[in-house]
Amino acid sequence: MKKLSCNGYKASFLWRSLPNRFPQHVPPPLHFLFRNLYQKPIFTHTLLHIKCTSITSRNLQVRAHTYLATQLFDKMPHRRVQDFKNAKGHEIFQFVKLVKENPDILSTSQAHGLALKAGMLAHLPTVTTLLIIYSSTKHFSSSLALFAEIMSKDVVTWNAIMTACIKNKFFEFAVKFFAEMVNEGKEFDSATLVIVVSALSNMRDLRKGMIVHCSSVKMGMFSDSLLGNALIDFYAKCSDLSSSECVFGEVECKDIVSWNSIISGCIYNGHPEKSLWYFKQMANLEKGTDSVSLSCAIAASACLDEFSCGQVIQGWGIKLGYEESCHLSVANSLISLYSQSGNIDAAEYVFNIMKQKDIITWNSMISGFSLNGKVGEACDALHEMQFTRTLKPDAVTLISIIPLAAEFMLLRKGRAIHGFTIRREMGAELSVMNGLMDMYFKCKRVKDAEHLFLNMATKDLISWNTIISGYSQNGLCREAQSLLKKFHSWNSECSLSTLLGILPACDSPISIQFGRLIHSWEVKLGFVNNIIIVNSLICMYISCGDLVASFKLLEEIAYIADVDSWNTMISGCTQKCHFSEALNAFQLMRLKFNINNDTITLVNVIPACGNLELTCEGKSIHALALKTSAGQDIRVQNALITMYGKLSDVESARLVFELCFHHNLCSWNCMISALAQNNNAKEAIEFFCLLKFEPNEITMATVLSAFRQLGLIRHGKQIHAYLIRYGFYKNAFVAAALVDMYSSCGRLDIASRVFQNSAERSVAAWNSMISAYGFHSKGLVDQGYWYYTRMLDEFGVQPSTEHHVCVVDMLGRSGKLQQAYNFIKDLPSQPDPGIWGALLSACNYHGDLQLGKQVASILLLLEPENVGYHLALSNIYVASGSWKEAGELRDIVHLKGLKKSAGYSLIDVGSS
Repeated sequence: MKKLSCNGYKASFLWRSLPNRFPQHVPPPLHFLFRNLYQKPIFTHTLLHIKCTSITSRNLQVRAHTYLATQLFDKMPHRRVQDFKNAKGHEIFQFVKLVKENPDILSTSQAHGLALKAGMLAHLPTVTTLLIIYSSTKHFSSSLALFAEIMSKDVVTWNAIMTACIKNKFFEFAVKFFAEMVNEGKEFDSATLVIVVSALSNMRDLRKGMIVHCSSVKMGMFSDSLLGNALIDFYAKCSDLSSSECVFGEVECKDIVSWNSIISGCIYNGHPEKSLWYFKQMANLEKGTDSVSLSCAIAASACLDEFSCGQVIQGWGIKLGYEESCHLSVANSLISLYSQSGNIDAAEYVFNIMKQKDIITWNSMISGFSLNGKVGEACDALHEMQFTRTLKPDAVTLISIIPLAAEFMLLRKGRAIHGFTIRREMGAELSVMNGLMDMYFKCKRVKDAEHLFLNMATKDLISWNTIISGYSQNGLCREAQSLLKKFHSWNSECSLSTLLGILPACDSPISIQFGRLIHSWEVKLGFVNNIIIVNSLICMYISCGDLVASFKLLEEIAYIADVDSWNTMISGCTQKCHFSEALNAFQLMRLKFNINNDTITLVNVIPACGNLELTCEGKSIHALALKTSAGQDIRVQNALITMYGKLSDVESARLVFELCFHHNLCSWNCMISALAQNNNAKEAIEFFCLLKFEPNEITMATVLSAFRQLGLIRHGKQIHAYLIRYGFYKNAFVAAALVDMYSSCGRLDIASRVFQNSAERSVAAWNSMISAYGFHSKGLVDQGYWYYTRMLDEFGVQPSTEHHVCVVDMLGRSGKLQQAYNFIKDLPSQPDPGIWGALLSACNYHGDLQLGKQVASILLLLEPENVGYHLALSNIYVASGSWKEAGELRDIVHLKGLKKSAGYSLIDVGSS
């Protein structure tokens, strides 16, 4: 570069010509810096240096600007500090404003130093601009320090520091500055109130906001449209929609911001229908609309499931020039609309045609994939966002995808997300931590969830609700109850989710008292008329075995009970094997309360008919299903196949199966099970060979039952090898079926080995093992009894009625009748009639008259109308030669009108 003279016009002319001499290096926006260079070379070079260095980070090509700027600054004439004092005040102010256009901390510090040396800190516009620049560069502490140095502050300066507080999310500081301003007697304007209302809006401080509102009315500032708009938004965010609407009605000159504030406020408060109404009012009044109005209206349509309305608004927006490819907010709302409507392809199309995408765009798309169960697509979008884009996932992104990992039990993906949160130091994001904790619980990783909960720096109500519900879902009822007590001591207030989370932990008669305490707590908190809570309470009482309380509760809320309430009652009774009560509830629902059933009702009431062997009632419900078109539902069809299987009507089961339009794996399982239950083992195996789906644990357990019937141990071993290869052997039901098959085929040694190696020993497995030793009773009774005692002592499995029946049957088969009697008498609870019935059968088999009479007397008190007990005792009398007593007993049966169910048998005549 030619050495330049530093004198007068020549120097100014030469420096002014630099942009023309170096067009490939100097950015075009810098040309205006040289227009007024006459006698101002020093100040101009400072501007050029700062402007060039501030843009070097934009791309690699402009790095040359930094080199050029440095050279120019080094060769600047009279580059001395004292020369800055000669600069005029308005020049320094222009320089500060230039820095404001593209602020960074280096340029701001240089501008601050220049103003300080020139004595410009007393110039309020300059110092106020510097204050704003510092806040824009996230150096809020510098803004505070600069504000403290200002001796005389005007309203603009106060407004600037409060704006800086809001920009940096120090809303409390903004309110404190306003209070200080008022206490010092400083005057404020409507702009001040707009800033304060914005801070209070973010703080959700309704009381202080109302005080500011009253002050604005008293001082005559409410007519300002900006303040009116701010108050509309403030009341909406404070969940006081009625006040927001009142302020909106009082605003005289409503602009587009006024309409947008009330439209968005209605959505925020859960009133999308009002939002659409205001949008239509705005359209009818021919008020101007913008992308915010359109995006809010589309979001309201999505909330109301009015997807066609959302598409109409989209078309109107395109007509007005708001195409989704150019307007982010409109496109983001459209992605959410199409995702919620299930049209994920349309959502993806909108996403792909967008010219620009922000973090909300990516979050909306990932959330849409998650909502529609698109696991792979959601993970791919997250991966692309994380590794190939400038935007990085935030808390909302993770909250969108974590539930997907929880729903599909994608533990590996969930752990990867957890690792990402640790790397990004997002441990303080409570929403993310709560989502991860829920994911671990749903993936059965209780210890990981506990560790996450214990290491959370802060916990909110959702955190406690998540861990209480997680314990309940994973069967840790005592832990859930204990944690609720601890939570209550920490925070006396609870939410609806807290109560819904703890009620599943009350699932047995021993927890009935705790369940009643929860019920009383709900009454105290005013949830007694909440239908969701009442339904959960009904389910709780049924689980605890208190059917009277559940029916009473249902009658108390009959005026608000819906089909879900009755479904809860019917399904609870069915699951707890109270089949008669389930049918009674079904009849009450339809006949007394005139509530129409739905598909869920039929799915739960059909099994009751099958278990009670009520053929007529079952066929009637089948006809009802066909009449109400519920018969086409695959769940109802599967329930009907199972019902007909239990009714020994295999042909009807086969007919229902053949009439299914779309079979699923459950349909095949139901049909194979129906055949196996009715001793059609060969046909069950044939159906298994025709299976068009990958078998699951239920399929394999049913097939093993068929092999047990046929005694095909060789084929059973092949199935066993298949189970080991594909990991099915870990399932408790499969293990129980293997034990049952091997013991029935005479291989008690293999059955015992399978039982010993079972990962989880279920009630069915224990029943199979005890029954096996009872069936092979030669010297193995003690072994079977040993297994029974180990259940509770070593494995914590509470024996049920089925276990007691197995033990009594085992002892009875081996002739140890007195030991069986003593076993029943020592039971902690009232013995079930089935247990005494097993002992009576054993007495009949061994001809023990004395004990048989004693047992029969007990049974006749429990079930006096059961003719089977009378006949069993009569047979004992006959076997012992007591013909007189046998005759008297049969006369009693005749006088009572008791009848034995007719039996039948089949023989093959002339079959080959």
